[in-house]
Amino acid sequence: MNKQRTKYTLGDYNLRVKRSATGKGLFAQESIGKGSRILEYTGRPVSEAEQYKDSGKYLFWTGKKSMINGNIPSNKARYINHSCVPNCEADGPEGRVFISALRKIKKGEELTYNYGEEYFDKHIGTQSCRCPKCR
Repeated sequence: MNKQRTKYTLGDYNLRVKRSATGKGLFAQESIGKGSRILEYTGRPVSEAEQYKDSGKYLFWTGKKSMINGNIPSNKARYINHSCVPNCEADGPEGRVFISALRKIKKGEELTYNYGEEYFDKHIGTQSCRCPKCR
């Protein structure tokens, strides 16, 4: 089966949640090709009032006025940790969030993406980054 996926197709990759250097992480149990769409970041819709509160660590904007909270049991993507030099990215199309490989990911490697400055300002503050590059 060809694992290199088109823009709108999700992969069917063997991924495992296990202990990482920064808590629980999501690890590839097989090689994943550059550009592959690995999985979707899913969640429950967030009300407008909750959007203004903006206090959750698993929130993703899915449009100009729509947001999801990914802290749900079925969302395996919530275990993807931050890295300043990530191997994945989170991207649309509008209304959805997909995790795609920025480069080839080796079997056993942890999946990471950059959480962004806004996340650090809200949830980490003056603590230093604990990704492999910054440790």
